[in-house]
Amino acid sequence: MKKKTIVFWIGLLLTVGLLSAACPERKSIADIESNPSKYQNKDVVVAGVVRDAYGINVPLTNIRGGIYKVDDGTGSIWVYTEKSVPSKGTEVGVKGKLQNGLNYNGKNYGLGIYEEDRRFRGK
Repeated sequence: MKKKTIVFWIGLLLTVGLLSAACPERKSIADIESNPSKYQNKDVVVAGVVRDAYGINVPLTNIRGGIYKVDDGTGSIWVYTEKSVPSKGTEVGVKGKLQNGLNYNGKNYGLGIYEEDRRFRGK
């Protein structure tokens, strides 16, 4: 019985270690903007408040997407999404790939994130 318990705990520790190593660390937007080449084409995680949002969302269809600006108090960055665009004032956490030359609707927004995952802050 002791051997099974030890094997269980070792397996659990290894699993937690591997999963936590795969998650990118949250960065401040100021840190990303000060050295964008360090994060270019890599997953980044930022959190903040949505300040601007432009996009489309047609209910009951797959027509959605747009761009929104996240401000974390140190700076702001544009985020491109193929999902529905969050409302202004919403607190979000965003994970995605950092790209230079983010384009939406014929306009270039410069440095930005292509969204892969988004979380809303619970109240």
